[in-house]
Amino acid sequence: MVRANGAVSLRELARVVQTSEVTVRRDVRALEAEGLLDRRHGGAVLPGGFTRESGFPQKSHLATAEKTAIADVAASLVEEGEAIVVGAGTTTQELARRLARVPGLTVVTNSLLVAQALAHANRVEVVMTGGTLRGSNYALVGSGAEQSLHGLRVSRAFLSGAGLTAERGLSTSNMLSASVDRALVQAAGEVVVLADHTKLGTDTMFQTVPTDLITRLVTDEPPAHDERAGMELQALADQGVQITVAGAGSTVSGTGAGSGSGEGRQARRDVPLPGQRGRHAGPPQLRSAAALAPDPASTDRPARVADLRRR
Repeated sequence: MVRANGAVSLRELARVVQTSEVTVRRDVRALEAEGLLDRRHGGAVLPGGFTRESGFPQKSHLATAEKTAIADVAASLVEEGEAIVVGAGTTTQELARRLARVPGLTVVTNSLLVAQALAHANRVEVVMTGGTLRGSNYALVGSGAEQSLHGLRVSRAFLSGAGLTAERGLSTSNMLSASVDRALVQAAGEVVVLADHTKLGTDTMFQTVPTDLITRLVTDEPPAHDERAGMELQALADQGVQITVAGAGSTVSGTGAGSGSGEGRQARRDVPLPGQRGRHAGPPQLRSAAALAPDPASTDRPARVADLRRR
């Protein structure tokens, strides 16, 4: 499975071979001792330090429950009438499916899968970049994609990648994809990274978003035994990244994305931070689910979004 996918989570291995994660973890240690793979936070990758990128069919079957929980929480951050950019990836595709319920939304994307998920949402405007199609992840890349983003300004960007560390930030295995993601970041006031726990501590070749430009990380709860993932989350928090951990079962009510359909949203907890930095300056605070929902009494939001679109 590691040879086919480049990376695999312990949860997925345990499900496929129908055994416990404890047993899988023991076998992974033995395989690592033989030099056949390298252990990573909650999973295993090909040996050699840097993981290679898996194709979309392989990635779409990895950590599916975690990606669903992350997408639920990320969607609750989006408000009516907002203008955002959404990058390519299986987790952002899950997010797009939930954004179809947000009225007045404008989504700029280089992902065919994100656009497809929103194609029949009559209250959402989809703006696609130009560029050359990269078939392995159904994304538009190259100079055409980057040039189409020049002069664009939106409230925030939602991005995923192949790896995330406190030292280098978000990274990917493909140079063209990394270049477009950097252009997406430049167009946004805030950057929200969507990454399940298997990507924490994984480093790949091309940096897309340095840690000091990441506003928030939405992730899932690492397994209790995964001390390295916990340490990576703490290191990210120490550098001022807001950490939101998606729950795995309970739901909360609110007025954010998805509430109009009567569906519950995934519970989450926010990790308090020691401080902020750079372009995201401001006092750190612990934000509840209710605080993330839009304030019905606010009247300046449409004007602000209109201003973003004009710019």
